[in-house]
Amino acid sequence: MILFKRANDITAYIRQQQASGLRIGMVPTMGALHQGHLSLLEASKKNTNLTVCSIFVNPTQFNDPGDFQKYPVTLEKDIYALEKISVDILFLPDVADIYPRGVTGLEHYDLGYLDHILEGQYRPGHFQGVCQVMNRLLTIVQPDQLYMGQKDYQQCMVVKKLLEIMRSTIVLHTCATLREPDGLAMSSRNMRLSEPERKKAPAIYQSLLFLKKNLRQGNLSELVAQAGSLLKENDFSVDYVAIANAATLEPLLQWDGQEKLVALIAAYQRDVRLIDNMLMNS
Repeated sequence: MILFKRANDITAYIRQQQASGLRIGMVPTMGALHQGHLSLLEASKKNTNLTVCSIFVNPTQFNDPGDFQKYPVTLEKDIYALEKISVDILFLPDVADIYPRGVTGLEHYDLGYLDHILEGQYRPGHFQGVCQVMNRLLTIVQPDQLYMGQKDYQQCMVVKKLLEIMRSTIVLHTCATLREPDGLAMSSRNMRLSEPERKKAPAIYQSLLFLKKNLRQGNLSELVAQAGSLLKENDFSVDYVAIANAATLEPLLQWDGQEKLVALIAAYQRDVRLIDNMLMNS
């Protein structure tokens, strides 16, 4: 595995490889890698000639500075995991390399309603930060294919919109969420859960299953409320439980029985915020 810390160095190397006809895959991460990340890297390795993993904890996408400070950093473990599955390239930039002019007064992206609903509503500015860092990472690496996880459903939609704004030819692959045996979606944040919190955390998955099992044509309000109650019974503080159009993410209160749906949840176990989603009728 080749390690790059400077943008100019990795850009020159990737351009050389592409000029030789090699196809480049990329998995952007913030580190604290788990099997979900590794599955994305394996997908890239299967479909491209060279796979790049970036590790960069992006300060501009944290609307809560405390959350940024608490984000887990496990770099030695991450490097070992990447070497074990033979990832080709690790890009490990610092803040000054990604934001040479600082992290204030940055550009704004027109993301439409995606910027203001669900995650956008509860984490104002978050998706602007996601776009700011992704634009820079993708410009530096310029991969042919990009691999991201479905657990961050809305973020994948935002990145798809960003690629349109950039007029990029990069192909985005949204890969299925990997789960622990009890159903909890794999996430770097899971390592922050205490043992009692970890035992309650799978209630998010159970609530999604409840929504899917009991989905019926007509009004969805009562069903959503019941799922929220299941979370609260397991000591979750709920930001949102929503059922939305799977293609547009428009939240729905009435269902015609045909529209493709996704259910999305964001909730806290004490101070650890967890998100998950599930396609309802795909």
